[in-house]
Amino acid sequence: MGAPRRPVAVSGIPDGVVLYDGICVLCSFWFRFVVRRDPGARFRFAQIQGSYGQALAGRLGIDPNVPETNVFITADVAYFRSDAPLQILRRLPGWRWTGVLLAVPRPVRDWLYDRVARNRYRLFGRTETCLMPSAELKRHVFDEPAHGPCDGIGV
Repeated sequence: MGAPRRPVAVSGIPDGVVLYDGICVLCSFWFRFVVRRDPGARFRFAQIQGSYGQALAGRLGIDPNVPETNVFITADVAYFRSDAPLQILRRLPGWRWTGVLLAVPRPVRDWLYDRVARNRYRLFGRTETCLMPSAELKRHVFDEPAHGPCDGIGV
């Protein structure tokens, strides 16, 4: 499977969902970075290791066992690779200026994104358990039924 490189139309997915790798240290840092800047809980994160995350990954053409991208969904559009974090950043207070980075050609942005994504465990590490969010952080976690390796520890 290969995730799309360009945004795709989707339906039936709540606005603001972010699909991410819950055992990736860099990805968990990204989760906390966005949450600290999103007091209204506009973004809701789903770990790809959870049941909802796995189903969503399959629907979007992402192998949940080897995720190569995060995803951001808004206004019935799914954004992948470098588009996803840039679309999120431009919606955060004080980070709107990052929208200018969308002017950099997607192949250039995605080339860099793919290099980091392929090496993220080696460069930043991975955990054997998924993040256990505090009560405050839970406002930013997409509610899903308990199944999968992240269950029972706060997701």
